[in-house]
Amino acid sequence: MFPEDIQVTADAVIRAAIKAGVMVATAESCTGGLVSGALTAVAGSSAVLDRGFVTYSNEAKAELLGVSEGLLMQFGAVSEPVARAMALGAVDHSRASASVSITGVAGPGGGSAEKPVGLVHFAAVGPKGAVVHVERRFGDIGREAVRLESVRVALALLLDAVTA
Repeated sequence: MFPEDIQVTADAVIRAAIKAGVMVATAESCTGGLVSGALTAVAGSSAVLDRGFVTYSNEAKAELLGVSEGLLMQFGAVSEPVARAMALGAVDHSRASASVSITGVAGPGGGSAEKPVGLVHFAAVGPKGAVVHVERRFGDIGREAVRLESVRVALALLLDAVTA
């Protein structure tokens, strides 16, 4: 279902989380559940994947993850502060101690000069509470390509968070 490199990384995340005894959660916007989908494609993932939040709208980010409406108004959904709040909210609203969040503009529309198509913000929280943020500007490479590249980045971040 997923490209081989994504399958390999998802498998590594699950194995690392099992070894570390860490439960994980995802908070996804522009990927619409693809990261959770990649993780659940791995046999044994139920041992460590607690839940995935698909929070496409601002309302969902606020209601399900506790992202403040003030933060969303001030910075917009596609921003570092919101990505960080989403990752922390995923841990706060689950049994997980590690999470990854993704929020971006997959295109083909919806971009602006400040937030162009292909801009994606990621954040990951590890079991010790450290939060890491990454910004990627993939460019206008097509909706599917932006989403798949985002899955790759998110899984790598989650792997680092689980093993940190």
